Amino acid sequence: MTRTRRNANLMLLVAAAIWGFAFVAQRVGMRHLGPLGFNGVRFALGALVLLPLVVAGRRRRSSVIKSSPLPWRIGLVAGFLIFGGSTLQQWGLVWTTAGKAGFITSLYVVFVPLLGLLWGQKTGRGPWFGVALAAVGLYLLSARGLTSIAPGDGMVLIGAIFFAGHVQWVGRWVGEVQPLELALLQFAVCSLLSLVGAFIFEVVTWQAISAAAVPILYAGVMSVGAAYTLQVMAQRHARPAPAAVILSLESVFAALGGGLLLAETMPLKGWIGCALMLGGVMVAQLEPRRPDPDQG
Repeated sequence: MTRTRRNANLMLLVAAAIWGFAFVAQRVGMRHLGPLGFNGVRFALGALVLLPLVVAGRRRRSSVIKSSPLPWRIGLVAGFLIFGGSTLQQWGLVWTTAGKAGFITSLYVVFVPLLGLLWGQKTGRGPWFGVALAAVGLYLLSARGLTSIAPGDGMVLIGAIFFAGHVQWVGRWVGEVQPLELALLQFAVCSLLSLVGAFIFEVVTWQAISAAAVPILYAGVMSVGAAYTLQVMAQRHARPAPAAVILSLESVFAALGGGLLLAETMPLKGWIGCALMLGGVMVAQLEPRRPDPDQG
């Protein structure tokens, strides 16, 4: 493995840690703001963090070639998918723990290849084994009785499907748009939809925003702005399957943050379920071994 690839994997690990601890910030922030209001403000902050980078990039490219138009249509759909996923996740966090939400959200990695079947994409055996492991793990973690899942966990699970749809949508266009421009548009769309919903269904005040300032800053600047930028930079050099596995470790950091900062606990059955879900995520990334171009 080259130094470039090692550095890329390290950046992905830092991004996973930031996202994992963001589950704690999301829970704490909702002590003062509703789910829609919290998301609206944090995604607006994330868009503002990326704005100077996008402007600088367009100026640099325009000095060489004519800048391409902004990917409005792609950004609108991507923003709606992030809005759906983040809203359901945030609502789910009202009734579940940061640790459990982290592990359930990581299942989007399993759902991505399955959704790809709708567009005729082929998949190997790995995703199917991953689904089986993850399903057993989810049952141990979240089941109430024989057939029902805890409401908060169910919302986070549906949110993970939205996130998987977002990955598939962006994957279709990633070669035709500037990643940071797309990120800026999707965050702006998600923020606008969230704020509109917040002013209709919730009470949003400056006092509440001020009281939730620390978790909002972390979730907006670090989770949305900084971590996404690290991911974009790293995935230029990291291999897709290992990158997905590294990013799925956000679930481990979410459980760690929930235990250290929120004193969350989980029974042994739940930890076994988490282990099976994480195993399912990793198995879903299995692919036939190919020669590494970095090795002679």
